Amino acid sequence: MSNLRSNLTSDHNVKQLDTERILAEKAAEREALKESRRKERAEKLKERTYVEEFDRGVYDIKNPNTYEIMLDKGLNEEIVREISSIKDEPDWMLEKRLAALEIYRELKNPNWGPDLSELNMDEIATYIRPKAQMESNWQEVPDEIRKTFELLGIPEAELDYLSGVGAQYDSEVVYHNVKDYLALQGVVYTDFESAVEQYPEIIQEYFGTCLKPTLHRYSALHYAVWSGGSYVYVPEGVHVDIPLQSYFRMNAPGAGQFEHTLIIVEKGGSLHFIEGCSAPRYNTINLHAGGVELFVKEGAKLRYSTIENWSRNMYNLNSKRAIVEKDGVIEWISGSFGSRVSMLYPASILIGEGARSEFTGITFAGAGQTLDTGAQVVHKAPHTYSAVETKSISKGGGKAIYRSLVQVEEGAYGCRSNTDCQSLMLDAQSRGDTIPTIILKNDDVDFGHEAKIGRIDDQAIFYLMSRGLSEEEAKAMIVRGFAEPVAKELPLEYAVEMNELINLELKGAIG
Repeated sequence: MSNLRSNLTSDHNVKQLDTERILAEKAAEREALKESRRKERAEKLKERTYVEEFDRGVYDIKNPNTYEIMLDKGLNEEIVREISSIKDEPDWMLEKRLAALEIYRELKNPNWGPDLSELNMDEIATYIRPKAQMESNWQEVPDEIRKTFELLGIPEAELDYLSGVGAQYDSEVVYHNVKDYLALQGVVYTDFESAVEQYPEIIQEYFGTCLKPTLHRYSALHYAVWSGGSYVYVPEGVHVDIPLQSYFRMNAPGAGQFEHTLIIVEKGGSLHFIEGCSAPRYNTINLHAGGVELFVKEGAKLRYSTIENWSRNMYNLNSKRAIVEKDGVIEWISGSFGSRVSMLYPASILIGEGARSEFTGITFAGAGQTLDTGAQVVHKAPHTYSAVETKSISKGGGKAIYRSLVQVEEGAYGCRSNTDCQSLMLDAQSRGDTIPTIILKNDDVDFGHEAKIGRIDDQAIFYLMSRGLSEEEAKAMIVRGFAEPVAKELPLEYAVEMNELINLELKGAIG
C-alpha cells in the first residue's frame, strides 16, 4: 500500500513538473512572440514615421542627448508623482495631477479628426530635464543650449524688439527675463513653476478653470504631466506696448513637451504675447500637448500670436482657451507649419457684454501631413462679436482641414459673427476640407460664413511669367500673396520669419 502511495505521489510530482515545464515554455513562447511583434511594430512605425524632408536649416539643429533627468517612457501614477516630487510641488498641485491622470485613463481618443493610432504613450518620455537651471542672464545659459537659441534669433529678438523673453528647452525653462520698467509697473512675467511657488493663491484660483482637464483626453494628459511654461500678469490699466515672447524648443527624440501658459490681463490693460515653437526632425514620434489659459478682464485687450514650425515627426495636440469679460478683446494670430498631425482649435468664451474675439490663421500642409486646425467661439453674453479668417495651403498630398465651432447661447442676443475660410491646393494630390459647426440658440444673430477651396489659377501664373518671372517664382508670389492677411497682423520680424517658412515649404512643392 505504501509503495502504491509512493508511486502515485511520484507520478503526481512528475505530472506537476511537466505541467510547470509546459507552462514555462508557453510563457517563454508568448514573451518571444510579444518581443517579435514589438520589434515588428517598431520597424513599421519607423517606416510610417519617416518622412523625407527638405533642409530646414537652423530649425533642424540637434544637440547631444545628454540630460540631468530623463524619466521612463510611458504614463502611470509613479511617473506623475515623480514629476511632482522633482518640482517639490505643494500637495494641491499633486492632487490635481493625479485627478487628471484618472480622467486621461477614462477618456478615449476622439472618434473624429486625424488618425492618432500611431501615437503610443508607452513610447513617449513625459519629462526630460536638460543640464541647465533657469537663468535671468543669457550668458549663464549652458553653451550648447544658448547657441541653439542664438541661431534661432532669440537673444537678438529680445534686444531689438521684445520687452521680455522666456526660453524652454524640452521640459524645463532655461531662461526668463522681463524689462525693469515693466516690473516696476507691476507686470509679472515668469516661468510657471516659479508662479506656483510665488503666487499660490492666484494660481489655485485660475489654474484649470478656463482650460479644463475634462475637455478631451490630451488636455487631461497635459494636466497630469505639465512642465514649464509661462505666467503673465498685467495689472489694471497697464499697457505692455512691446511684445513678450516665450519660445519652446524640443531636442530629445521620443519625448513630449507639456508647458502651461497662464495669462491674466486686468481691467483696461493690454498685452501682445508671442509664442514660438520648433523641434529637429527624428524618425520617431514626438508629442506636443501644451495648455494655454487666457483671462481677459473688462475692457482689456490681449493679442496671442503663435508661429509653430515643428518637424514632421511631431504630433501637435495643443489646447488653448480664453475667457473674455465685458468689452474685452482677444485676438488670435496663428501660423501652423510642420508636424505630422496637428489638432489645434483655439477657443474664445465671450462671457461679458460687448466682448470680442478675432482669429486669423494660416496652415501649410505638405507630404505626409494632416493639419486639422480652426477656431471655436462661444457667445454667452449680448452684443458680442467674433470673426474668423483662415487660410490653408496644401501640397504634395498634404491634408489641410479647417474645423470650427460658433455657438450662440439663448441670452446672447444682438451678436455678430463672421467666418471666412479659404483653401489653396498646389497639386491634384493635395486636399483641403472645410467643416464648420454652427449652433444658434436664439434668432437675434447676425451670422455670415464663407468658404472657398481651389487651386492656383493657371492664368495668374501665365500673367506673372509674361512679366519675367519663372514658373516657380510666380507660384511662390501667389502663395505669399494668399498668406498676406496673416503676415500683416504680425510684427515685421515675425512676418519675415513666416514668409521664410513658406519659402522652405515651397522648396519641396514647386519645380
